[in-house]
Amino acid sequence: MASATGEQVGFRPAPELDAAWTTWPRGDRPAALREAGAAFRRRFAERGQVHAIRTVDLTSTAYPASFAFQGAAKSVNPYVNILKRLVVVQFDDFEGARRTLAWEPTIPEGSAQAPFYAQLIDRVGEKVANRFAKVEFHTLRSALTSVGLAPADVDYLSFDQLHAQDLRMLVGGDDHAPLFPRAKLVAQPKELDTFRSVHPTQWAWYVPGGMDGVDPERLIETDGTVELGVGLTFVATPGHTDGNQSLCVNTPDGIWVSSANGVAADSWHPHLSTIPGVRRWAEFYGREVVLNANTLEDSVDQYDAMVLEKALADVNRRDPRWHNTFPSSELAPLRRQWPVLPTFVYGGINYGRIAP
Repeated sequence: MASATGEQVGFRPAPELDAAWTTWPRGDRPAALREAGAAFRRRFAERGQVHAIRTVDLTSTAYPASFAFQGAAKSVNPYVNILKRLVVVQFDDFEGARRTLAWEPTIPEGSAQAPFYAQLIDRVGEKVANRFAKVEFHTLRSALTSVGLAPADVDYLSFDQLHAQDLRMLVGGDDHAPLFPRAKLVAQPKELDTFRSVHPTQWAWYVPGGMDGVDPERLIETDGTVELGVGLTFVATPGHTDGNQSLCVNTPDGIWVSSANGVAADSWHPHLSTIPGVRRWAEFYGREVVLNANTLEDSVDQYDAMVLEKALADVNRRDPRWHNTFPSSELAPLRRQWPVLPTFVYGGINYGRIAP
C-alpha cells in the first residue's frame, strides 16, 4: 500500500509558483514571487469560485506572545490566545464532481499531547490551563453538524502544517477509530516525513506517535502547489515548516489565503499595526511582514511565503488597507492580553450554502 499523489487523484500542478521558489540569489526571490503570484491570481480568478465556504470556531488556546510576532510585540502577559477554526469548503473538482474539504480539522484532545501543550498543562495544572489557556467552542463533530454535515460527507482533510495534530484520531491508526470514515488527508511529503522523524528543534510541536499505524491509503501527497478543483488551491509555502502549505480560495469577495505563517492581519501588514513594538520593529529591520516564530526551520523562506500570500490575496472588502490573508490560528481580541490586541480582525470566511 502506498500514498496516492495529487496527480493520481486529479489535482493539477501550478508550476509557475513553484518555479519562482527556485530564484537565486534569495534577495531576488520576493520580487519573483510577487510577479508569479500576481499572474497566478489573475488566472485563478478567471477559472471560477468555490460553491461555499464556512468557518466555525473550535478552540482558543494559549500561545507565547514572544512567538506570535517574532519578539517584536511589547507584552505584559507572556501568553496570548489564538483561535483555531474549522474551515469547510465545497467546490467542483476538474471532472465536475462536488467535493468537500475540511481545512484545519483540529481535535483538542490530540493537540494537548504535543509536548509544548502537555508540559504547559503539567506546569500550571489542568484546571488552570483549561480556565486561562483553553476555551472550547465546538468539538469537530459539532462544528460539522453546525454547517449541516456529517464526517462521512467530507472528501478531503488538510492543514497548513501538522503541528499539534494527531492524525490517528482523524483517519485511524494504532487502535484509534477514525472520525472521518472515508476522507483522505492531503499533505506535502516533507511535512509527513517531518512527522515520521522529528528533529529536536521541531519536537515541542508534533504529537509523539501521532502518525503511528495510519494507513498510507488514507493519504494523498502533493509535492508543491496544486489546484484541487475550481476555485481551490494548496500553495506550497515552505519555511514555518518544511512542508508548510497555504489554502487559497476564490470567493465572491475575492481571493483569500490562509496559513499559520502569521497570527493576525498585523503579521502581513506591520506598517498598519497598533500593537506596541510591531510597526517600529518592522521599520527598524526593513521588513514588510512579521513571522509567527514558534519554529524557524527557514525564516527566509517563511518571510518570502508571506510575501507570496499577500500577492495572491485580494484586498479586503471591509477595509482595503488589508489583504485577505486569513490566519489559520488568529490572535483573539481578549482584554487580558492587552496591549497585544489585533488591529484588524477577520473573524471568519463565510459564503454560499454548504450542502450535504
